[in-house]
Amino acid sequence: MDWITLLRSLQSDFIHRLATGCLLHCEVEGQHSELTIISGERLKTLRDFCWLMAEKYKRLSPVRDVFINNLKGKLGEEVVKERLADLITEIDYEKRFGGDGKSDFTLTAQPSIGVEVKSRHGRIDRVRWSISSEEVEKNAVVVCILIQEEVNEAQSEYHLFLAGFLPTKMIKLKTGRISFGIDQLLYGGGLACYLQQFPTEQIHSNQVVLFESDFDVSGVNFTGKVSADQNLSKNASHTFIPDDESTLKLPIHQAEVYYQQGLICEQKSDYLGAIANYDQTININPNHGKVYHKRGWCYYQLGDYEAAIADYDQAIRINPHVALNYLHRADARSLMGDNQGAIEDYTEAIKINPDYALSNTNSNIARYLLTNQQKFNQAIKLNPHDAVAYKNRADARYDLGDYEGAIADYTQVIKINPHYIDAYKNRADARYDLEDYEGAIADYTQVIKINPHYIDAYYQRGQTFLAMGEQQRSLTDYQKAADLYWRAGKLSEYNDVRQKILDLEIAASIDILNF
Repeated sequence: MDWITLLRSLQSDFIHRLATGCLLHCEVEGQHSELTIISGERLKTLRDFCWLMAEKYKRLSPVRDVFINNLKGKLGEEVVKERLADLITEIDYEKRFGGDGKSDFTLTAQPSIGVEVKSRHGRIDRVRWSISSEEVEKNAVVVCILIQEEVNEAQSEYHLFLAGFLPTKMIKLKTGRISFGIDQLLYGGGLACYLQQFPTEQIHSNQVVLFESDFDVSGVNFTGKVSADQNLSKNASHTFIPDDESTLKLPIHQAEVYYQQGLICEQKSDYLGAIANYDQTININPNHGKVYHKRGWCYYQLGDYEAAIADYDQAIRINPHVALNYLHRADARSLMGDNQGAIEDYTEAIKINPDYALSNTNSNIARYLLTNQQKFNQAIKLNPHDAVAYKNRADARYDLGDYEGAIADYTQVIKINPHYIDAYKNRADARYDLEDYEGAIADYTQVIKINPHYIDAYYQRGQTFLAMGEQQRSLTDYQKAADLYWRAGKLSEYNDVRQKILDLEIAASIDILNF
């Protein structure tokens, strides 16, 4: 049995155990583990770095998008750092201005050899990773990380799975991108051994063509050119695809020829053929706005949602006034678990063209926006001083994770009615979720001023103080909440907060002893 067959067999076993939660978990650096948990100070350090990156590149993309994308990547890198330890060396971001140069790590023993890390959140039967031809060329392996939780600003803990890896020698790709699922990866337990043997290990020629046997490529290989044995009369649309070198010599009007050929392929559901033609269109005319949307749609149909989002991003940069680009990017974001990003895009699509959005989306989030939110919008339009309408829209936005939108609406409620206690309480909760602890405390305090017996405000303010590291102030609020819960006969809540008080008192006594 060869090593690839063995690692594929182990991968099948791993996927079964991943579905049932029976995973190998080791916290020792440099030793194999299928599960890594990141939280606490370690997570805070990653967040701080990602906010710096978001501020640095905010002119290129929305700050939140930059933060989420960076955090997703850094979480995956943490897993690989922990598992490979001294085998790899981090990229120096200070020396590599503008990014990591398509490699996340290099081999310590051979700095010219790169390691690329791809991190995704999603269901194991649907999640896909993708890699570009440039990344294939620059790296020895692509390591795939699966994130259990949706990546956002407020998540307190992440469970990350080493989903597997692929040697780039096994990927036959000269142009464009390719995507793959977890069942096409090799078992992560073989990653360290593979890199230790690199480059003495050689893959036999009959093992290189991994993807041509695993994907229905409709006669097109992953160089973007027509296979020699293809029946051209059956798929004549591919005959326009030239070698890469000749593409650069073609006049600009030739881009439209490839674009039209891509449309023909797309109509036949030959999405790989369409992408190959759209690639040629972009090579000739990188400012052809429509082609990014069409190629994004093809990636979406193939399940490569990250590549789809990247193309919709580019389409929106070229023309930010096309509702369909926002609509389709929202669908892709929703499938990747980025509900807040999806909400923002659906909202923008509806703002540009409400009728078009209404007739062309079936997403649960979109249905919500088009029914409830439009109903709230209409109520607000009829009566701009309707505090209840703002409150209802804020509550719905909060439930969907749109904390910033919820805060804006709660603020409007308070302007209309400064004594609307639930607006302060709910705005405090939203601010807490965004880690705006000072703002949350101010709002919880206002709730208590209006109603000194509002138990949950004491409890939540105690939680917020604890998150800020102010244990004594947290303890004071917890004790007040415990007293009120007891008087109200809420024994479950009382027991919960009493346990928190006990934990804080024990921690304080240990600190005193250590001092």
